Amino acid sequence: MRPTLVHIAREAGVSSATVDRVLNDRPGVRASTRDLVMEAARQVGYVSAVQSESPQPIANLALDFVLPAGTNSFLEDLRQQLIRQGEQTANVSVRVHSIEGFNPFTLAETLKRLEGKSSGVGIVGLDHPTVREAIRATTLSGVPVITLLSDIHHVPRAGYVGIDNRSAGRLAGYLTARLLGPGAYQVALFAGSLSYRGHEEREAGFRHIIAEEFPEITVIDLTEVKDDNEQAYRAAIAHLDAHPKVAAIYNIGGGSLGIARALEERGRAQSIVFVGHELTPVHQSLLLSGTMDVAIDQNARVEAREAIAQLAKVAHGEAWDMHPLRIAVFFRENLPGD
Repeated sequence: MRPTLVHIAREAGVSSATVDRVLNDRPGVRASTRDLVMEAARQVGYVSAVQSESPQPIANLALDFVLPAGTNSFLEDLRQQLIRQGEQTANVSVRVHSIEGFNPFTLAETLKRLEGKSSGVGIVGLDHPTVREAIRATTLSGVPVITLLSDIHHVPRAGYVGIDNRSAGRLAGYLTARLLGPGAYQVALFAGSLSYRGHEEREAGFRHIIAEEFPEITVIDLTEVKDDNEQAYRAAIAHLDAHPKVAAIYNIGGGSLGIARALEERGRAQSIVFVGHELTPVHQSLLLSGTMDVAIDQNARVEAREAIAQLAKVAHGEAWDMHPLRIAVFFRENLPGD
């Protein structure tokens, strides 16, 4: 197996970050430590004796991230964060591709085009046979693939960057029930697409905790709205008209602006408990107005930072070393300042 920075760090007794600084000839490392690292690199076969006399920087990595296009403001925030943090990361070039989000064939074609042209690829991917096969082919071509936000199982992906979506769904169910209080209620669910495993896991977590701890609450329906505000608006209007006793809405994905518009038009914005995901500018506004009650958040800045760092590691042959990201909960009363 090809030696990596982890092997050098272990041999030298220093951190991988120190090894990276030495091999890229960056300042901040004592001469004695630099010599120790270069000797370790020679011992594990990472560099030859001739190379160690004049260390060369590690070649720039071209990292590609494939995100769904559309009206989901969290995904737009993540796109901007990936670009911004890519510009601030040494020896890394980040390219972000926006594609039709709910078409597995478009994603598969994009992965195929990146074979041989990328050092590593991160995707928000549908759990679909075509996508799984494309991940296998891309990995076999020598390009590592990681998943973001929503994981895909039983494929040779290098790792997953995101929250535990099942836990997030359970948290949403718990908060919804506690905000409703004791009694029998009806709850409506909306999702972008259950082809995203993350959305499916959130739904499962929500339904399980409701069934386990709040059996008097009834989940009346789940509607897929493709993270689209107009589709979400039409679906919410239909729900409110067909089920006048709906007491809460859990929006698993995007489209909250459409749901909020329906609530306001039907005069239910202040009476229905509304729980969603991600602290986007739209959700901050809805929390402040009282239309939304809770936003369960994963930080886009942290997501982008970890995605770039972890994908760069696996592209260098290093081991994956992260766990699911932390989940945060925001109400109107604890919104962060500027």
